Amino acid sequence: MKRLAQPPQALRDLAWRAEEAGLHAAASPRETEVDGWLIRLSPGKARRSRCVNALGTTGQLPLDELLVRCRRSFEQAGLPVLFRITPFSQPESLDTWLDERGWKAFDPTDVKVLPSLEALTLATSAPGATSSPVGAAPQLRALSPDDYAALVGVQRGSSADEIRGHAERLKSAPVRHQAFCLQRADGEALAYGQIAIDGDLVGLFDIVTVDQHRGQGHGRHLCTALLIEARRQGATQAYLQVAVDNAPAQALYAGLGFVPAYRYHYRSDDPSTWPQGI
Repeated sequence: MKRLAQPPQALRDLAWRAEEAGLHAAASPRETEVDGWLIRLSPGKARRSRCVNALGTTGQLPLDELLVRCRRSFEQAGLPVLFRITPFSQPESLDTWLDERGWKAFDPTDVKVLPSLEALTLATSAPGATSSPVGAAPQLRALSPDDYAALVGVQRGSSADEIRGHAERLKSAPVRHQAFCLQRADGEALAYGQIAIDGDLVGLFDIVTVDQHRGQGHGRHLCTALLIEARRQGATQAYLQVAVDNAPAQALYAGLGFVPAYRYHYRSDDPSTWPQGI
């Protein structure tokens, strides 16, 4: 996997703010620091809540010793060691250093940003823009963290432990998560998603369309409604994270005006973490 590119100059400030906001939003009740590296140890499907974020070190410990200490923390938590590598990771040579020692890179993810919510709000306020593919326009319904984690967990096939871990993270994060269901007038669920507003920056998280309702425009309707709600609460810019190989989601977010800010990936030396065929 080639070296990660730095964010475009025009988006550099917004990209770093998105990285910081994303870390706040994904904060884990089980985390620690080792010489400046942030270690998160929560069980669940979200790798960002169970990985090493190498934000910077004091330089007092060599990388080999840092790795030993990280591994000890993950072993105590019963989790495999994962590194999340971004253009902001320190030291800059970390990605290459891990690669040379056999740590496989996988799950490349794009962080995308929307520099302004105003145009989106105006566009989606136009007549007919919120019409539903089926009957009356669907509406947002707020969900509790427990209900949201359970409902989304069913869609993802999550285990009971993963669902509990998800709910725990939502409730303990320093940035408030607001979870919603997009539903029809009769209460039928169409899609799920959440927002986390950090100052004037909103993150979209866990956007999931119910299987039998995919391909009908509900994902776009949900994201638009969430961004409008965030704008109503004072947000002016947005960010999200999306897998590089998720073509439908990539097309959806590009259609909403999101542009690439930077890319990250994970590394591990534990084969149990590697996707099939890596």
